[in-house]
This record gives sequence, structure tokens and C-alpha cells, in this order.
Amino acid sequence: MLARMLLAAAVSITVTAAPTLARDLTIVTRGEGLLSAFQDVLVQPFTAATDLPAVQESWDGGLETLRGRAKAGDNNWDLVQVDPEELATGCAEGLFEKLDWPAIGSKEHYAPQAVSDCGVGALIANVALAWDKDKFPATPSWADFWDVAKYPGKRGLSRNLRPTLEIALLADGVAPNEVYKTLGTAEGVDRAFRKLDQLKPYIAWWQTEAEAARHLASGDVLLTAAPSARVITAGRMDKRNFGIQFTASLYEVQSWAVVKSSPNLRHALQFLYFAGSPAIEARLMRVSGDIGLARGVNEFLPPELAAVSPTAQANLSVSLRMDAGFWRENAAKLRPRFDAWLAP
Repeated sequence: MLARMLLAAAVSITVTAAPTLARDLTIVTRGEGLLSAFQDVLVQPFTAATDLPAVQESWDGGLETLRGRAKAGDNNWDLVQVDPEELATGCAEGLFEKLDWPAIGSKEHYAPQAVSDCGVGALIANVALAWDKDKFPATPSWADFWDVAKYPGKRGLSRNLRPTLEIALLADGVAPNEVYKTLGTAEGVDRAFRKLDQLKPYIAWWQTEAEAARHLASGDVLLTAAPSARVITAGRMDKRNFGIQFTASLYEVQSWAVVKSSPNLRHALQFLYFAGSPAIEARLMRVSGDIGLARGVNEFLPPELAAVSPTAQANLSVSLRMDAGFWRENAAKLRPRFDAWLAP
């Protein structure tokens, strides 16, 4: 109730009447996992507060999809949730509108990581080391993750070269601020794969965020690299004693971008103003485990959630931001080797 009151008050600053839209505002979520949470926390309250109708769609990402939408005469997307590579490339290619920052609360309203020319942070996606405290009472590191002699059991990893290669180097003792410098050399790549060779027989691969959380909850793995949001949600829903190690975790910022030439530009900006309320972003974490980057958002969380928020200063300061520029330049070169390494 408090969040809705704050949200309605915030929107009333910019909305004096509900103008007619060219069509319903279309908000496109990355993947289907967040559709329900965004509907409950963002879309329905926004419509209730403004009388502006909005609908949701989902997509699986990809620059070619964005380019195709830009060329299509019947494109109906207004706001789209994008990853760092899609945001940077889409902005450079003119696929997105440059943001009117005063219209959405100013750059100072957000943490620096959330601010760019064409995007505003929708949420922070963090991959951390997670475990069941009832089965593993210590606080593990990535080095412990690799130590199957001392801590026997399966390990969960993403079946993707990113962030698996970064995690391998962190486990091998590379300092977080040296990871991409190291991975940018042939010797560093060899080092990462040698480290993965040590763990390969013990890895339980996951391909979706939900699968990562299920592996942990079922006991299929002793330790896992997993999205912190899914671990938080699974722990609360199932009343499990899961732990999250943010030191040397890896994160990226998922952003909202406004599709170029959207006829609903004004209303899209109103939605961003609305969605950037710290009270609303805090409610999103209560519902889904995901959290945005508005300043002060953690002040709206109960202590137990603030302690595991990826944007809490104690957690964010010890996390490594994944380098989208590095992967934009190197993914095509490194993926074939990773795929070959995965093959039986």
C-alpha cells in the first residue's frame, strides 16, 4: 500500500490527465520469468495510477531481433529490457531514443551503473556463489568451489562461457580487477580452460536461472554459481537456509531502452519515472528477488533482504562488473573453443 501511494504521488507530478495513446504502451521483458513480477509491481500499478493502458510482451534477446524491429513498418514495441551489449550497440546504431533524463528523475536519482545515453537500469543481474547453510556451514570462496577433495560433491555452473571463464580465473587466484586483462591474452584463456579441466567431472550444468535454483534446492549440487535473485526467491518460498557469497560475484545491469520513433515516447518516459521509484524497486525485490538501481532503494527493504541486495554497498563493492565491451569483441572467438570443450 505504501509503495502504491508513493508511486501515485510520483506519477502525479508528471501526469495531469490521461492523454490518448496512439496504441497501448508495449513493455517488452527479457525472458518470460519476470513477466508476472513486472505485471504485479510495475504495469498494473502504473495503469492504475495514470489511466494509461499498457501491455507486456517477452523476448529472448538478440541484436538481429532489435534491428528487424527497427526496420519493420508495424513495430509495436515501445520499451524493451536489454542487456549491456544490446544497449551499447543499439544506441550506437540509432535503434533507441536518447533518454530525456530530467523527465525520468535525473541521472543523480540512480547509481552510476544505471546511467547511459539510451538506457536506465531496470535491475542488476548478479551471479554469485550460493549454497545451503544447513549442509555447508562455512562461507565458501571460488577456491573452495574447486576443492572437491576437501568438500566432495557436485558443483553447479552456467553452460555458457560468460561468466564461467571469469569464475575459473577467480578460482585460480586472479584478482577481480585483473580478470579481463588476463582473459584478453592467449595465456589467460589457456589458464581458464586448464582450471575448468580440473572441475569438469564434477560439474552439473544449468541453462536457465530457474534450473540453477532447482539444482541447489534439490541437493543435486553442494555449491553452485547461481543468479542471486533466484536463490533469494527460492529460499524465501521454500523456507530454506541458502547462503550467497557476494565477494567476487559477477554482475551486469539490465536496462530499459525506448525504441526509436516510438509513438508513445512521452508515456514510456512516464513509465520509467514511475518504475524508478525506490519504493517500487524495493517491492520488486520482495516479489522476485530482483532489484533496480535507484538511490535509496535498500532503505525500503527489511534488514534480511537488504543484507542480500546486490545493490547494497557492502555487496556491490566486492562484486565484479562483467565487461560487456570485452565480450562484444571476444565472444565470437572464444565460444567455439568453449563449445568444443563441452563436447563429450
